[in-house]
Amino acid sequence: MAFEGLSSRLQEITRKLRGKARITDSDLKEMLREVKLALLEADVNYKIVKEFISTIETKALGQDVLASLTPGQQVIKIVKDELIELLGGTESRINFTPNPPTIIMLVGLQGSGKTTTSGKLANLLRKQGKNPLLVACDVYRPAAIKQLQVVGKQLNIPVYANETSKDVVHIAKQAMNVAISKMNDVVILDTAGRLHIDQELMAELKNVKANVKPHEILLVVDAMTGQDAVNVATSFNEELGIDGVILTKLDGDTRGGAALSVKKVTSRPIKFAATGEKLSDIEVFHPERMASRILGMGDILSIIEKAEETFDEQEAIKLEEKLKKQDFDLDDYLTQLRQMKKMGSFSSILKMIPGMNKFKDLKVDDKEFVKIEAMICSMTKKERRNPKILNGNRRRRIANGSGTTVQDINKFMNSFEMTQKMMKQMKNNKGGIKNALKGIDLKNFKM
Repeated sequence: MAFEGLSSRLQEITRKLRGKARITDSDLKEMLREVKLALLEADVNYKIVKEFISTIETKALGQDVLASLTPGQQVIKIVKDELIELLGGTESRINFTPNPPTIIMLVGLQGSGKTTTSGKLANLLRKQGKNPLLVACDVYRPAAIKQLQVVGKQLNIPVYANETSKDVVHIAKQAMNVAISKMNDVVILDTAGRLHIDQELMAELKNVKANVKPHEILLVVDAMTGQDAVNVATSFNEELGIDGVILTKLDGDTRGGAALSVKKVTSRPIKFAATGEKLSDIEVFHPERMASRILGMGDILSIIEKAEETFDEQEAIKLEEKLKKQDFDLDDYLTQLRQMKKMGSFSSILKMIPGMNKFKDLKVDDKEFVKIEAMICSMTKKERRNPKILNGNRRRRIANGSGTTVQDINKFMNSFEMTQKMMKQMKNNKGGIKNALKGIDLKNFKM
């Protein structure tokens, strides 16, 4: 997962600082050395690391920290603030033209994920109320046009392609006419890439830019390429002039240094982050939220947004009524489980919950939830409605039917009883989920 190595190192550093009533010069030097090593190991550009450490040191030596009753927390705040600044400060969105269509041109090297990202971006913008058109402008790579058409078909988003022409400018201009006639207010150009930056590639992109005049030029960068990603971003910005960056494969890079370097070296914002293989796995890049995730402080806002996009409103109303009656059964559990699966992997969601980083041995394998689904589906309607009737014989039958063991059934039922307890506390306590979680051992949720 993105930033995993950096995140674990920085979280360990902040854990040590948080409890300190007083910070000495040697404490500060040791902390800065650890932060420096963590950033370098994450493949962050050396010059950026040097400047980052220098800024923290200057601010941490100020009187505000020395006079503070909680100097450890003050230093943590400084690290977080500088991390946010390094990531871009505030989120940066697409600037839509008041006279549609807004033209978005995606550029980047071959293999960076432009075609898939084109679909993901179109899907995200459609959720925001836009009516996008995808345009196949890669006339060189074999099957590039077909790939975009497949992506478009999966998302039910129209794709314009001219398989008889090699003139990219002509194709883009034709697409504009189609967009206007079909009332598409966003046009996304999926341009060709190369295995490396060359003048032929840049000349073609400059030609498209000059003739089509895109409102946004977004560079698609593979986060797993480390420092090469920074070099690519610098070259494209100098040659073409980009408006922003989309980072792909953030789910596969344990270092994530590219994200911490790209904004600084190009002065162009990271606008989106692609975080998985699904066509829904893309999100607006929020520097503050990403900094919080890296430091183990959670990201509740992103969870809420994912839930609002995913959860069925009618199902939510039904669940609320059941909670009021304290009537949460295994059918409700299965419904919520399936809704949660739409939000993404359970591991990624857990990492967004503040404080969950403290449970180092809490391992969540998404395959376990497949087993849980099989268990519940192997129960009768009566058993799902009233789990208390699950005696030994019933549990053996369910284990055989779901391909699990009686021990698996027992562990799951223990965790379900805890879930029922938490739901009741959420209903009864004014403190909501925070108080509901008190006293519940999260380790017992492991299968």
